[in-house]
Amino acid sequence: MIRVLLVDDHAMLRAGFRTILGTQPDIEVIGEASSGAEAVAAASALRPDVITMDVQMPDMDGLEATRRIVADPSVASAVVIVTTFDRDDYLFDALDAGASGFLLKNAGPEELLAAVRALAAGDGMLAPEVTRRVLTRFSSPLSHRPLSEERGDERRTARDTSILAEPLTEREAEVLALMADARSNGEIATELYIGEATVKTHVSRVLQKLGARDRVQAVVLAHRHGLA
Repeated sequence: MIRVLLVDDHAMLRAGFRTILGTQPDIEVIGEASSGAEAVAAASALRPDVITMDVQMPDMDGLEATRRIVADPSVASAVVIVTTFDRDDYLFDALDAGASGFLLKNAGPEELLAAVRALAAGDGMLAPEVTRRVLTRFSSPLSHRPLSEERGDERRTARDTSILAEPLTEREAEVLALMADARSNGEIATELYIGEATVKTHVSRVLQKLGARDRVQAVVLAHRHGLA
């Protein structure tokens, strides 16, 4: 059972999410919060598997709440940002804060369900509208710098393997490159002529060596350090 915490300052929206998620046999909504501060407290107390997080809320916004939740070693919750605003600053700040997913509130119920299940399985989930922007941003010459520190510097990313716990094998490097190109496990299997179960094993090893929580963070780290 996937345990979900809903965070949004609009009760009607939380009720809508609860209705969508509550109809699924594998998902249970275990709590709600209406502010970032409440979200941090609820995450610590309830230990949900997945948190749906709004951005603009009173007391503490969703980005700061995400940052605090992800930084807490006692909480293993994955956070998906769900916002009305299709803004690059929200998107990239959310990824910097440690969010594993980013959806817009105009997404359909099936996208919300897919995001919750993906995050619970240890994968990331980005709205189709923003995936290409993420890949473009982290493939740019500035991708090695924290987003908040960009000042127009045009230095190129150098390959930096120091982030790796141990070197990637040739096959793992191929898998990482295809992950960075937004390929699914099935597409990677087809490209490399290997089984999908084998791809999953390689992905797990790549995440472990990068110290990444999920595919989204792995791609961000790979681009920032010139590994993909």
